[in-house]
Amino acid sequence: MTAELLADDAGFETVTTRVVDVDGIPMSALCAAVGEPRAVLVAVHGGATTSRYFDFPGRPWLSLLRLGARLGFTVLAVDRPGYGASAPHGQVFDPPARRVDACYRAIDALLESRPRGAGIFLLSHSAGCDLGVRMAADARGAGLLGVELAGTGLRKHADAERLIQQMRHTRSAAAVGALLWHPDHLYPPEIVGGRSISFPSPRYEAAVVRDWPADFRNLAGRVTVPVRFSHAEYERFWRSDPEALAEIRGLFRAAPRFVPHAQRGSGHNLSVGVAAAAYHLGVLSFVEECVLRSAVLDSTRSLPQ
Repeated sequence: MTAELLADDAGFETVTTRVVDVDGIPMSALCAAVGEPRAVLVAVHGGATTSRYFDFPGRPWLSLLRLGARLGFTVLAVDRPGYGASAPHGQVFDPPARRVDACYRAIDALLESRPRGAGIFLLSHSAGCDLGVRMAADARGAGLLGVELAGTGLRKHADAERLIQQMRHTRSAAAVGALLWHPDHLYPPEIVGGRSISFPSPRYEAAVVRDWPADFRNLAGRVTVPVRFSHAEYERFWRSDPEALAEIRGLFRAAPRFVPHAQRGSGHNLSVGVAAAAYHLGVLSFVEECVLRSAVLDSTRSLPQ
């Protein structure tokens, strides 16, 4: 049904590549814009890939951008600082605050005077959750409609811990990569292992991976907008058992709403697996709920005091 929904309609099939200037550094993104959007969804990719993660070539029914535009949302998939067009300037983005500011400014430049509907919703995946949580915890984050975090956590599975220790001796990340792309049959064959959308990670990514659990604990309490936290049924890197989820929920003490979500039929890379359309529909449903919440809050503020 989703493939039929995404068939032969130039009105939503259009995904453009754009590059904007942020302090003399080119920042790139994939964009699917609609004239009068319900809201703007900004998607932030994980490690060793680019914005193409959200618009996998030749599989339009897996595309967050095409589905989102079809349902009335403008979707921007940004290349994180140090990826895409900004890759030659990766060392500039070692300070986390520089990455946050660059991404906010890139979003403003990409949207310019275009309508934003109810506002901006932020989705981030895997290593991209470092940027997503930092953006939400920033003072500007209070103006977001909400946040989707996916493919991350606080505590790793025992197998992941063991393979990471081995990797430090062998210098090979192949075994860890296999965990992130498990099981093979839940991905299109041309993408298993990340081939066809891979991209070199910037230098700062090593610190992101190393420091994430501590940074997550420190930042999550500053998030003041609704949060949806998604994990895959076959996630083998991050723990998502009830105890682990309860610990994560407890971090978001200032968020007005925290919604855990388990995506059936999916591995770690939710947006490029065979269940991607189901996952994206769930995200967009949550965005719509955040749009409605924003409308209620706006009407309440307009009431006479």
